[in-house]
Amino acid sequence: MNMKYELVIGLETHVELSTNSKIFCSCGGHSSPKEANDCVCPACSGMPGMLPVMNKRVVELAVTAGLMLNCEISRYTTFDKKNYYYPDLPCAYQITQLNHPICKNGCVTLKTSQGTRDIRIKQIHMEEDAGKLVHGGNSSFVDFNRTSVPLIEIVTQPDFRSAEEVLAYLNKLKSMFISGGISECEEGAMRCDVNISVRPEGSEEFGVRTEIKNMSSFESIERAIHYEAQRHMDALEFETEELVQETRRFDDTTGKTFAMRNKETEADYRYFPDANLMPIIIDDEWLEAIKSAKPEAIDEKTEMYLEAGISEKEIEMLMSNYNIGKLLDDTVALGCNLKDTATWVLTDCAGILRKDGKTFSDLTITPEKLAAIIKMVDEGKVNRSIGRKILIAVVEDGVDPVEYCKAQGFDQKVDASTIETVMDKVISDNPQAIEDFKNGKVKAKQALFGACMKQLKGVADPSVIKELLDKKLESI
Repeated sequence: MNMKYELVIGLETHVELSTNSKIFCSCGGHSSPKEANDCVCPACSGMPGMLPVMNKRVVELAVTAGLMLNCEISRYTTFDKKNYYYPDLPCAYQITQLNHPICKNGCVTLKTSQGTRDIRIKQIHMEEDAGKLVHGGNSSFVDFNRTSVPLIEIVTQPDFRSAEEVLAYLNKLKSMFISGGISECEEGAMRCDVNISVRPEGSEEFGVRTEIKNMSSFESIERAIHYEAQRHMDALEFETEELVQETRRFDDTTGKTFAMRNKETEADYRYFPDANLMPIIIDDEWLEAIKSAKPEAIDEKTEMYLEAGISEKEIEMLMSNYNIGKLLDDTVALGCNLKDTATWVLTDCAGILRKDGKTFSDLTITPEKLAAIIKMVDEGKVNRSIGRKILIAVVEDGVDPVEYCKAQGFDQKVDASTIETVMDKVISDNPQAIEDFKNGKVKAKQALFGACMKQLKGVADPSVIKELLDKKLESI
């Protein structure tokens, strides 16, 4: 291959929003359904005469996403009907936004091995999701649970030049939206259409564009881009085929893309304004309320975590789980140290959950209870080991940490004289351990230390016990 080519990619990313109900009815949102078609009503199943009612929270989350991506927020926004027939679309049209999208003209900065790059956001618009076709044997079934689940679609300009940039962008969106409570971004809740073309390096004209539809796996997106880019370059260099504007799908098994249909144009969908939904006016008061609740920018939060000594792997864990990240931030807001709190959450809480076969999604401890435990340890009321015992009781049984501490007698102070009395008894009761220690066996000292801790029920400070034990053994 003699000529050098440049890859040109634009993305359309669909993200299901974390709302308690659907966008135009009161049925439960994305995570509500348990079985097929158990979260459906006459409105979202397209029954005649049923009218949509706008979910205010969808607007707020869409605006929040726009602010996070440095977009202009439209103060006047409307809905349109996108007309096409497919079995999982009960009304034969999708309610979306064409003429007045909620956000436009944004920008997100990426850092890759090629350096820093700005990706322009053309627009963000709100829309409803379609249902889901389930194929089995000789039959196909329709599950309408997903119908009318709220989406935002983030449309970029064709600013990507590599698969690496695409993955960096998608990972950044995922971290932003999870940590900001916009979306769970789990499999199926974040889907991407990749628009791709190839042109000779240095050319200003775009090549023939194909669209790879509806991918949710980042690995598949990367493989699809590499395959499709090579297909385009082979067609241009060796005339292996004639490139046409079309929609394609990616087959995970073969690692190839296949034509689905000719690429539709705007005219094919016969858009027209939805007369059933009034325009939405975002006034100054409402916009300021949304801005005041906007989560901290992910780049700034990451930098803050790094400066506190939290590792990149730990930051990734915090960014990938909204509830855990919020627990950390809310606990720190109550006066706890950031690095120390991260250890309590990511090491201690995680260990307790893992022992019980649970995950972070099962963690129900409140920031107030966690902060109370951390402060008892920091103030010297209990030692770190006792603090963890209290944490286990709180996580497993939901007890009040302060009351539990008092009930168990963990807050009783043990003075040095009491420790020495217990220590003298332990030494007299374990002559063999003393003999072993004199003969240079290190484990004997550890056994004596453990016996003292057991007699004192773990209440005394281990460092004090260690210091006193060292002095006792030196004098023997």
